[in-house]
Amino acid sequence: MTHDADLDAKGLLCPLPVLKARKRLQALRSGQILRVEADDPAAIIDIPHFCHEAGHTLLGSEDLGKTQVYLIRKG
Repeated sequence: MTHDADLDAKGLLCPLPVLKARKRLQALRSGQILRVEADDPAAIIDIPHFCHEAGHTLLGSEDLGKTQVYLIRKG
């Protein structure tokens, strides 16, 4: 899937991946897609929860071993 922006949150621990995603999404227009790479085990819970609470859509996630990739559509 194509995306409009990338965020490399590898090496960051909770709550930094979510905080950086929030900031990055602010720069996007509604409907644009942010691709986030994270390796914090808490991101599996934190990012979907953030999307739900903030009104964004988690389009999907993929486990790439030590990292996870999330696609978030800005609400």
